[in-house]
Amino acid sequence: MEKDELKKLFKKYHDGKCTEEEKALLEAWYLQFNEHDLDITPGRIKAIGNRIFRELPGNHPDFIKNGIWLAVAAISIGLVITVALKVSLFSGKSVPISYTKDITPGTNTAILTLSNGKKINLRGAVNGQLAIQSGIQIYKTTSGQITYKVSGNIDNAHPNQTNNISTPKGGQWQVILPDGSKVWLNSASSFSYPAMFGKQKDRLVQLSGEAYFEVAKDRLHPFIVKTDKQNVEVLGTHFNINAYPDEPAVKTTLAEGSVKVSDLFGKTKFLTPGQQSLLKNGNLTVGEANVEEALAWKNGYFRFNDEDIQSIMRKLSRWYHIDVQYNDNAPIGGLNGKISRYKNISQVLQALEATKTVHFKMEGRRVIVMK
Repeated sequence: MEKDELKKLFKKYHDGKCTEEEKALLEAWYLQFNEHDLDITPGRIKAIGNRIFRELPGNHPDFIKNGIWLAVAAISIGLVITVALKVSLFSGKSVPISYTKDITPGTNTAILTLSNGKKINLRGAVNGQLAIQSGIQIYKTTSGQITYKVSGNIDNAHPNQTNNISTPKGGQWQVILPDGSKVWLNSASSFSYPAMFGKQKDRLVQLSGEAYFEVAKDRLHPFIVKTDKQNVEVLGTHFNINAYPDEPAVKTTLAEGSVKVSDLFGKTKFLTPGQQSLLKNGNLTVGEANVEEALAWKNGYFRFNDEDIQSIMRKLSRWYHIDVQYNDNAPIGGLNGKISRYKNISQVLQALEATKTVHFKMEGRRVIVMK
């Protein structure tokens, strides 16, 4: 009976007939499966199915059609169908998360504050020119980026003109700086930068929160990202900084090139691609990074790699603009999985509940976490 039910569910998914609840159950199944690349697509389902099925003696890949036999093969070798999934999918004992109104994911929204104090709501602003500062034109593109263009003589422009882009909880934004560097801002972040870099020795910017940088190469003018606890200096590279005030550590993850990380006391570390620095309790260390996990937010999903529930809920709180309350003792142990950031929060919570280590209750924008 269990095999038949699961086969029917995969067939409905392949035919595009799954309800939202059934899609959430499939994502919960993937969360339990704990693959490193869990794309919920028919092609990916079939690929995983072929790999698993080939491990079974006496079977042939041609027997797998449209991913239907993926679950059957997995059941046969005991990899996937856990008690949690049996309860939620087959027994009818799953209790949906109750809520009066679901909470939708965050969107592209931010506030641009110019050096003269003028504030521009970027989400509501029309595409095209937003402002002119000392010969620098500021544009909002059709794709939602903020870009800068030199339109006049900037030699006499004031070198201390600073702009700021801030994202609220439930917001994100992308800006292309005057030097061509690209910056992606995560939710609840603030980013300050010069209206122009001009003839300044350093390209100095400031960050609170999280951002991913693709820095334009300029060996004569180092690019420095300043946070309240450290500085990161580069000449041209790709990296991510997580420096939220409510996080226990500042994490700098290098995807390409090289960076120099310095704490406020002058201790310095150099990173190579695939490494991450951790500044915690005044101690700066370097280790191997899970780059996919660090860049997951920028690529549109949550990636949990043996992550505790408090850390997960801080991420959900910023993106869904929710308040989090813990009942009794918080669940212990790490969770693993990958879920789209563009699902409603009820679907994300339901996938987490499938691990049988945590349960949730929603009251408006408050999420109560229980064992």
